[in-house]
Formats: sequence, structure tokens, C-alpha cells
Amino acid sequence: MRHMPLVLDVQNLSVALGGHHALSNVSFGIEEGETLVIIGPNGSGKTVLLRTLLGMLPSTGKIEWNPSARIGYVPQKIEADRHLPISTINLLRAKAKILKFPDSDILHALHSVGLTTRIAQIPVGHLSGGEFQRALIAFALLGKPTILLFDEPTASIDKPGEEQIYELLHRLQDEYRLTAIVISHDLSFVYRHATKVLCLNKVNVCFGTPKEALDIHMLETLYGGPHKYFHHLHDHTHHS
Repeated sequence: MRHMPLVLDVQNLSVALGGHHALSNVSFGIEEGETLVIIGPNGSGKTVLLRTLLGMLPSTGKIEWNPSARIGYVPQKIEADRHLPISTINLLRAKAKILKFPDSDILHALHSVGLTTRIAQIPVGHLSGGEFQRALIAFALLGKPTILLFDEPTASIDKPGEEQIYELLHRLQDEYRLTAIVISHDLSFVYRHATKVLCLNKVNVCFGTPKEALDIHMLETLYGGPHKYFHHLHDHTHHS
């Protein structure tokens, strides 16, 4: 089996914040076109890991990006003042101006995430959770990234909207040939879309394909006891 080039190679990554170990000796790699989903309990270092990969936090160990990688980042949320008249189109135009991209790229990004120009002109503080998440994804797409990092893309979205966002991410990967790193609490998303899963609790608890890496005992270890996601594992096992 021929392996694709590594987009990202992480070896023995450690991060200390305020004198405490936020991450210790974390190692993993992701190939071109893969979807890596990071799971773990609250406070396990998932967002710290993404911020460290983006160079926003000091660390020790190795973080090696493929030289051809262009990174887009979709944060979990941005606190938007509902009284500020800043719209999605304002944000996209500001980024396009800095990167010297034409307006056609803005329209393409909006179209790719399913936002109309009318919605793009509404102040971001007045958008629904799903609309705002699509706006953040459009912002990340501007610049033609080859890899997207998502920090819990459905955290502020209701259940029907979650499925729409997950399907959007899957479609964008196919359309743009993207590699993706996604923090998620949804094991059904892991089984449907992840090629690799990283179980994180300040250290590597597991890493590999979902079929190889995930079982009931591993999830008990990861989450410290019986967990509400276990039924997803049973459903997947019984219907696969």
C-alpha cells in the first residue's frame, strides 16, 4: 500500500502553561487528504494542541509541516459584539485585501459554504449559530488552504444544524482536496468521516484508525468511566 506524503509530523510534543503540563510527549502524523479527529474529555489539551500546531503557544518536541501546506483555522467561536456593524462580507473583504485576492474569491468562498450575499451583509452578532460557523469556514477557505483545523465546529449549533455542518466539511474536503484536523465530541462523526483518531488526555491515549484504536475499554480509560458516547460504539459495531 502506497502512503501519501505526511502533511504534518508531530513527535514528542510537550506544552507547559503556568507551570503545569498541558500536553506531554504527544506524537502522531497525518497524510495528505486524511481526516484526523481529536477526542478527549474537557481539559485534555485538545484546543491547546491546535493552538500549538498554529505556532500560538511555546512547545518542545517536533512539529513539522509539509512545506506545501497552507493552513486554514476555524476557531470554536469568536465573541462578536452584537452592536458592532461588522458583517461576514466586511471580514472577507479585509482578508482578501491583505492577501490581494479578487472579489470573485470572496463570492466563491460564500457559495462554497452555502451563504447568500444577503446573509453575508448581516452583522455577525445577529447570525444564527449555523450561519456564523459557515462564515468562519468561509473566512478560513479564503486563501486556498490545503489543510483546515476545526475546533469543535458544531459546539454552538443545534442537533439538526450539526449534521449539516458535518456534511459541509465532508463536501469541502472532496471539493478542495483538503486534509482536515477536527476536534469533536461526536463519535458517530469519528466513525463516518475520520481516517485517523487521536485520543487525548494530556498524553496520547490512542492513535490510529477508528476501527483499530477505539473500543469500550479505551473509551473508559480516556473518559474515566462509563460514557454517554458508548452507545455510538455499540451501534457502529452491530451495524458494520
